Amino acid sequence: MSSHISLQAEVPEELSGSRLDQIAAKLFPEYSRGRLQSWIREGALLVNSKQLRPRDRLQTGDSLLVEAELASTESWVAQQMDLDIVFEDEHLLIINKAADVVVHPAAGHQDGTLLNGLLYHCPSLKELPRAGIVHRLDKDTTGLMVVAKSLIAHTSLVNQLQAREMSREYEAVVHGVLTGGGTINKPLGRHAVNRKKRAIVEMGQEAVTHYRVKKRFRAHTHVDVKLETGRTHQIRVHMAYLKHTIVGDQMYGGRLQLPAACSAELSEYLRNFKRQALHARRLALVHPLDQAAMSWEIERPQDMNELIIRLENDV
Repeated sequence: MSSHISLQAEVPEELSGSRLDQIAAKLFPEYSRGRLQSWIREGALLVNSKQLRPRDRLQTGDSLLVEAELASTESWVAQQMDLDIVFEDEHLLIINKAADVVVHPAAGHQDGTLLNGLLYHCPSLKELPRAGIVHRLDKDTTGLMVVAKSLIAHTSLVNQLQAREMSREYEAVVHGVLTGGGTINKPLGRHAVNRKKRAIVEMGQEAVTHYRVKKRFRAHTHVDVKLETGRTHQIRVHMAYLKHTIVGDQMYGGRLQLPAACSAELSEYLRNFKRQALHARRLALVHPLDQAAMSWEIERPQDMNELIIRLENDV
């Protein structure tokens, strides 16, 4: 099933001379740039009743009209799932995501995802793009996520993300001893060989990560991380760039790193820690309806707590 989308807007003076796809992304922020570009190429997004190319430039007063069919999430199955709900009202849902949970259906994961559970919990989400999901956490990353429950909320949250007004703070345990904090400003794109991975790419998307040392251990460091941008695998790739990969990262961690002369117990524990030790600890945003500043924090999961205790005892 699908729902019909009808949108209309005029190009404001401040966007005059910009590309059609860039203008559309500004005027219709609740839809992804990829979706808008598809509509342009399909002729579902017209300018002054004419079909143009995504790179064509527009002028003040040009009229954009969208008449498109949006595939409904009814094609995905609602499935009962134990959701750890931190906050909920008629516009927002704040979830504490567990490890080993895929956020969105994809090849190899058509069900059993967070989206399937969200549709069971709140069936009206089927009317929203991506069932209200505006950002993701990797399968084995834990912590806070926000889900929109209304189109007003979806638009507001997308705008906050694009304007970098939503604060997302993480903590991680990395290999090696960091001497101090810093900022990593390295663009990210798809890996040249492994298309499931991301890599630092000169012409990639801007990616900025701030980090600071929380605690140093003998051969590891507990760090706080704050995202300025939110690219796929951003923290994992940036920490690997520093040569301080996240403990347990099966994709970017490389060969297992064990501290010299560590105990047999710690060695065994690190060998069996099979997910990245990365947790989305704090989330702050502006409520889409009353503009109130809101924030939430969530404690680390048990496996990360145990990891930290074991590293503290590694002397």
